Amino acid sequence: MTSLLPALSGASGRTDSPEAVRFGEHVLTYAQLDEASASLAARIAGAGRVAVWATSTPGTVVAVVAALRAGVPAVPLNPKTGERELAHIVADSAPSAVLAGAGDALPSALGGLERLDVGTAVTGRAPAADFPEPPAESPALVVYTSGTTGPPKGAVLPRRAVAASLDALEDAWQWTGRDVLVHALPLFHVHGLILGVLGPLRRGGSVRHLGRFSAEGVARELLSGGTMLFGVPTMYHRLAGALDDPATAGKLTEALAGARLLVSGSAALPVHDHERIAAATGRRVIERYGMTETLMNTGVRADGAPRAGTVGPPLAGVELRLVEEDGSVLRDTASIGEIQVRGPNLFTGYLNRPDATSAAFTEDGFFRTGDMATIDADGYVRIVGRKATDLIKSGGYKIGAGEIENALLDHPGVREAAVTGEPDADLGERIVAWVVPADPGSPPSDGELADHVAVLLAPHKRPRVVRLLDALPRNELGKIMKRSLGA
Repeated sequence: MTSLLPALSGASGRTDSPEAVRFGEHVLTYAQLDEASASLAARIAGAGRVAVWATSTPGTVVAVVAALRAGVPAVPLNPKTGERELAHIVADSAPSAVLAGAGDALPSALGGLERLDVGTAVTGRAPAADFPEPPAESPALVVYTSGTTGPPKGAVLPRRAVAASLDALEDAWQWTGRDVLVHALPLFHVHGLILGVLGPLRRGGSVRHLGRFSAEGVARELLSGGTMLFGVPTMYHRLAGALDDPATAGKLTEALAGARLLVSGSAALPVHDHERIAAATGRRVIERYGMTETLMNTGVRADGAPRAGTVGPPLAGVELRLVEEDGSVLRDTASIGEIQVRGPNLFTGYLNRPDATSAAFTEDGFFRTGDMATIDADGYVRIVGRKATDLIKSGGYKIGAGEIENALLDHPGVREAAVTGEPDADLGERIVAWVVPADPGSPPSDGELADHVAVLLAPHKRPRVVRLLDALPRNELGKIMKRSLGA
């Protein structure tokens, strides 16, 4: 494998690039990032693992790049993680030190670790250290899952998987060193850190991080040279709303229309937000599908046909199949099945959890994603939801929650919607709609919403129960926390 970050090894000739990363007014050129990361890499060389206090700052970029250059696995920590969960992650990953900004106040769970303050000030002198590229199978990062079914598990991501996913996206999205990526995603997660920071750095391009998401910030950066925008559905929903506001619509419309790529991930983007943005800008958002354990699996290509509700075909090198509950491979991919994937993009296993690792893989090496989907005739994958929360078995039918949610969102009286199943003595499971009404004082009736879905989809897919909420529970990446609804 070639260098994971060729622009910092001299292989790309891009170390004289005027800008590698920008956070507000704080800019690091490639030469400055090279020096700052090399200095820190020399300090941590030989460590087993290091934790990174992953704030949305240039220091986090320096810390992760330094760990990658030194061949030391980095464990990104979410600064908003609670004490109990953070203590579990620290005990499980056993880092020898925590890398943090000089001004960061760290919680007591990190008190037993050596602290190394990360600096971004540089002298302009060439880095003295030379760092050989570690083996492709050596771990690059240990990223902890959300822990929805127990304590978070650390997914060990090898350098091979990071490189394979980013190179597959280079092919799919025609991603080059000339691209300037704009985003406001957190840097403790695959989306914001690997795709949103290491992606541009591997290409020799640049990234502009907004710090805090805003429609004004998106418009400003795209209009001043940004070519790509990464976001999650909540962000695109807010952009769609800003396009309806005369005070913000003008510049934002111009900015989004002029972007080379608008990419949404981490959860399904509702079809009505797709259409609102396309109608206002003439530009369609494209989606991709990945997980912490698999990095990227599918993506709509830059030269492909963007289609609302799909996440595109498998990326180069990724094998994808749908399976029945008994493990047999589905031949009729128009039917709903669980996605299983195999390829160089996969993680090597869960840290300290050989049992969980073994359970996650089939005998022939496919990873069990737990996501349910259908596949269109042209190979485009349509995610219908998680096996545990989004596949509803009602009256002998297998029903995906996602298509009902999109149908509900087509109703003018619905602002937000989520669909789950709950036990029913007659049907097995009944469909429950959780709805945030557009006008809380005059919400649509249960019967009105049931009839609306029945007309758009089919009678057996209509919700049997409608529950009104002020807001849907979401995590930091905008995913609806359906287990909280059930509770």
